[in-house]
Amino acid sequence: MTPISAVARPFCVLLAVFVAFALLDAEQGRFLSVATAFSVMQLFATIGPLALALGLVMIAGEFDLSIGGAMSLAGCVAVLLGADHPALGIAAAVLLGALLGAAQAIAMVRTGISSIGVTLAGLLICSGLAYMLTGNTTIGYDRIEVATAVNAPILGVLSMRSLTAVAIFVILGAGFAVSRLGRDLVATGSGRAAARTAGVPVDLMLIGTFAVSGMLVALSGSLLSYGLAAASPIALSDALVPATVAAIIGGVSLSGGKGSPVGIAGGALVFCLLRSGLISLGVKPYLHDIAIGGLLLTVAFLDARGLEASLYRLARTGERVLGRGTR
Repeated sequence: MTPISAVARPFCVLLAVFVAFALLDAEQGRFLSVATAFSVMQLFATIGPLALALGLVMIAGEFDLSIGGAMSLAGCVAVLLGADHPALGIAAAVLLGALLGAAQAIAMVRTGISSIGVTLAGLLICSGLAYMLTGNTTIGYDRIEVATAVNAPILGVLSMRSLTAVAIFVILGAGFAVSRLGRDLVATGSGRAAARTAGVPVDLMLIGTFAVSGMLVALSGSLLSYGLAAASPIALSDALVPATVAAIIGGVSLSGGKGSPVGIAGGALVFCLLRSGLISLGVKPYLHDIAIGGLLLTVAFLDARGLEASLYRLARTGERVLGRGTR
């Protein structure tokens, strides 16, 4: 027996949540349905890339408050520029997201200002630009065929949006595992001085991480706005909390230097399954936050220093006692 790894733990939590809902809904059968599975993956299509974007920044030892504003702004840009060519709207939004992310990182690197202060300014700037572009109104997207295609079921449980999210996790997860970039990112978050001594280009890592984060946020915002056939300067501004919850459940540490795309994917799936499961059981909306908060508190408790090691030692002691008792 070994301690549960940070990568495996969110998937253990995911299994526990799945079993709990299956037992609670054993009679009605609403949870174990294709509709619920599709709902989980549609929510994952939105929360997954956001959690990954924020999680990468957190692994680097920083935090990004601007993702809600950047997501709304990207959706507005995509809808405004993608009327004739949807791909052009997405490309423009993703490019803007990369530039905004890189600009924030450059400001941090050059001035030494905390990421909290810089990204808070980024949030306000993105929100202001979104209001300016839309005239403080919701703008419609007339390409209904695009909205339908983005959300159309594939194999019953997937869609173009959710497949895109899965592909992003596969690509970045593989890159994180087999290339030096993952190790350099963890080293950057673990200690800047030590990372520089080891030859890690810390400043470039921060700029690149924030740029990739901005691209992920913009892509998610663009596809979601296409799927909704509308964009608004405030509709997507509450994305920060779900993304943070998913990243932390996925094993990312607020202090940096810990986490991986695979773990973040597990954390995002836990959040989405919990939310969709509660909806399928007809639980009142205000109880959703209580349940998610309780799960987050449990995960934070398990992350307490030495707790998992203590549980491991206790389990090993129990094994030895039981082993002696059966002889």
